Amino acid sequence: MNKRTAIFLFLLIPVVLTAQKAKPRNDSNYDERLLHFGFSMGANTMDFIIKMNSESPLTAEVVSLKPGLNIQIVTDYRPATYLDIRFLPGVSFGQRNINFYDSTGTLWGETQVLESSFLEFPLLIKYKGMRLNNSRPYLIGGVNFRYDLAGKKEYDDSRNVYMRLKRADLYYELGAGIDFYMPYFKLTIEAKMSNGLFDVLVHDPDDRYPAYVNSIQSMRSQMWVLSFHFE
Repeated sequence: MNKRTAIFLFLLIPVVLTAQKAKPRNDSNYDERLLHFGFSMGANTMDFIIKMNSESPLTAEVVSLKPGLNIQIVTDYRPATYLDIRFLPGVSFGQRNINFYDSTGTLWGETQVLESSFLEFPLLIKYKGMRLNNSRPYLIGGVNFRYDLAGKKEYDDSRNVYMRLKRADLYYELGAGIDFYMPYFKLTIEAKMSNGLFDVLVHDPDDRYPAYVNSIQSMRSQMWVLSFHFE
């Protein structure tokens, strides 16, 4: 299943929910509070959008996407009935493996394993639909500042990694989810796309193998996140 198919199926969930028969409502004041808190755990896959230099004989792509982990604290402010402003500071961990290929499509060099440990500070706007029984669909979007603690200032001669990443980046995020109202808390399942706005590759090549960096014009981060919020 590709990414577009998965997102399409996820967005169909609210349509399925509308076919539910009426059920007893779990009444609570989750949606009436001006301010409430919670926590979040989730999984991610990290990717790069890579633009190669036109003069380079090499191409590069991210292979074997690895699952990562997200942990966040939820702060939710409700300025209007169907609108929330959410701040979710936290951490996320992941890895991206990049392979390089020559003009014949043959693997060139060694796989570059780039690990990231982010401090992240997303500020998001949540637009909620009408509640149906014990569920409510919504759309969400905003910006996220991430700081990569695993970003290297210098190359490590003991590792065969010849690329470095900048530590700071700003992302825009778009997604959708469903709130499920439980007797004592609210569970939310949310899928989100997060795209970096800036080139995160440090254009200072390692003297041992400069082609890894010199062949790339720009490299922007991309993440797909599936989160479970408990509020």
